[in-house]
Amino acid sequence: MYLCSMKAIDIFDIFDRQIAQYHTADSTTEPSHNPFGEGSFEFLLWEKSFIDTVQWHLEDLIRPNDVDPVEALRLKRWIDRSNQQRTDMVERIDDYYMQQFASVTPLPDAKINTETPAWALDRLSILALKIYHFAIEVHRTEVSTEQHARCLAKYNILIEQKTDLITAIDDLLQDLSQGRKKMKLYRQMKMYNDPQLNPMLYGKK
Repeated sequence: MYLCSMKAIDIFDIFDRQIAQYHTADSTTEPSHNPFGEGSFEFLLWEKSFIDTVQWHLEDLIRPNDVDPVEALRLKRWIDRSNQQRTDMVERIDDYYMQQFASVTPLPDAKINTETPAWALDRLSILALKIYHFAIEVHRTEVSTEQHARCLAKYNILIEQKTDLITAIDDLLQDLSQGRKKMKLYRQMKMYNDPQLNPMLYGKK
């Protein structure tokens, strides 16, 4: 039995709902309207998806070749902060899983997964964004037949990837709950935005 009852498909649904809500305003400055109670696991998942969705669109805003350099620098700083928020949120989600599996005694031959549950969910969150935006491309009517076919082929691959990733995440959680794999966290040692670790920052003092 799972110690945590939420399946990966239900987590994907939260990501999908958040993405749809974001696009009702389609604004990087609109605050998150999280429908879940603060402190709940669902609340963390919604906030994770919101951070990723805002960053997706910030990356779009900085892409044009004619973007004003001052504006580009402002967006770059914003993206840096968003990257840190994304990492922090992943680690908070992993803390939740650590608590969920704290009472499980790993089997003697238990293995460590290549990534933690939360980093797998990070991939699922980004995949949800790709699926949403490719669906838009698939339904465009002003593109050529060839362009539509290319987008549809990629969209179908993303849907297949969604099925595989959801299955893999559920399998990982099952293995963790039964001791076949064990949780082990390595915090992300970010240096680029740390004034104590980045020589370009502490060297300015």
